[in-house]
Amino acid sequence: MSNFDVYAIPKMKILTADQIKKCDSVTIEKGISSINLMEKAARACADWIEENFELKNKFLVVCGHGNNGGDGFAIARMLYEKGFDVEVFINGDDLKFSPDAAINFKKIKTISGIDIKDFSEVFNVNNEKSVIVDALFGYGLNRELSDDFKNLIEKLNQIPVPKISIDIPTGLYADKIIEENSIVLKADFTLTFQFYKRSFLHPETGRFCGKITVLDIELDKDFIDEVETDYFIIDEKLIREIYKPRGDFSHKGTFGKSILVGGSYGKIGAILMSTLSALKTGNGLTFTIAPECGNIILQSRIPEAMFIGSGENYIDTIEIQEKAVYGIGPGLGKEEQTQKALFDFLESYQNPVILDADALNFLAENDKLSLIPKNAVITPHPLEFERLFGKTDNSFERIELAKQKAKELQIFIILKDHHTAVITPKNKVFYNITGNSGMAKGGSGDVLTGILTSLISQKYNIEKACIFGVWLHGKAGDLAAEEFSKEAMLPTDLINKIGEVFKRLN
Repeated sequence: MSNFDVYAIPKMKILTADQIKKCDSVTIEKGISSINLMEKAARACADWIEENFELKNKFLVVCGHGNNGGDGFAIARMLYEKGFDVEVFINGDDLKFSPDAAINFKKIKTISGIDIKDFSEVFNVNNEKSVIVDALFGYGLNRELSDDFKNLIEKLNQIPVPKISIDIPTGLYADKIIEENSIVLKADFTLTFQFYKRSFLHPETGRFCGKITVLDIELDKDFIDEVETDYFIIDEKLIREIYKPRGDFSHKGTFGKSILVGGSYGKIGAILMSTLSALKTGNGLTFTIAPECGNIILQSRIPEAMFIGSGENYIDTIEIQEKAVYGIGPGLGKEEQTQKALFDFLESYQNPVILDADALNFLAENDKLSLIPKNAVITPHPLEFERLFGKTDNSFERIELAKQKAKELQIFIILKDHHTAVITPKNKVFYNITGNSGMAKGGSGDVLTGILTSLISQKYNIEKACIFGVWLHGKAGDLAAEEFSKEAMLPTDLINKIGEVFKRLN
């Protein structure tokens, strides 16, 4: 399943570190003391640990001198009260704590059953039942770690026991990239408060976070409702607001007409998967435009779809039909006649269209981005994105360039990655948290093209179709991984799980 758990989070906004700090302050101003807010955060962490670990585990809580360290001191106390064996590790040369951290440090000093040791002593861990809790910096880190802390983190990473980071793994920033080869604690679990951090969602930084659980500590709801951001999480609450259950008094015309365009000699499987996924997503009428060499394969495997032949081994024309939504690109090939057919189509067709795979490569190679209709959806993976729009140094920069291009071209960009992002013409970014590495196989993107084409043809608003489509695609992939494993699951297994996702939504 997904690397994320959400415990009753009221909003799916992603805030900057400064906005989170302001949210904390507003919450405190409205009636809860800072020490009680720290207590609430620590209680949420301790309860999660109690649910997920056994009493035979021994917890080694490594604490800094700021409020993240204060969380750690409080967690240590609460775990001890729950019956766990606990040790606390601090920098013995620096006992200047933040005011709230100092209060919680004094509390654990009075507990004879909790040993307080220097950082250097944590390296002697030899109990395989030990668990390290990282409470060193939290989201407030805004500069590179000192050499002493780098040394500490490197050694902690070498200890072969589970590691839990409180709020954010030490060495990561909340909302920006880290330098290459930065020293970061490699967590198995991250327990974060109220909000996702953008760094959880990018490959350069998210790989340090392990399984992420977002804990609701009841920060001020009015502030969360009113604060503005361009970044959001696609969660199930949002999907249930978007999803339109199928009405009883309806017919095939109610659910739209999709035309999937693609396939070439040796690549008929790609357009077959797009067509099948469009049908599984609920399309009323589904057509496939493909070369004649794919006729028997498509008609025998998907009798529910209608076949339109175009060329012998490669597509040479793309027929325009009224009141249809087109998904173009899977398995299209690289032939000149196919390229001309695509360009001729785009010059005449001004309605929304989904462009993927070889269709994107044609546009990039010929500098034809101006042919993309407004409100079109493009679905590049990072390399295809680079071909289209140019090289970036990291995935944070790639998102920012995608925002710029989506606004400039007035299109929707679905940037495929470990956490696929939907970028809208209004510069909003929606990160998807369903899906898994088992989907990193040829054909998964073809399935997404079919899903998106189907949803838009069913009259979903384009933005909502993109959000729902990437979530549905990832959720079906999670169910496929559960049954078959990430290694063995196939894109066709994913297609066959789409129905199970709809059953759960219903």
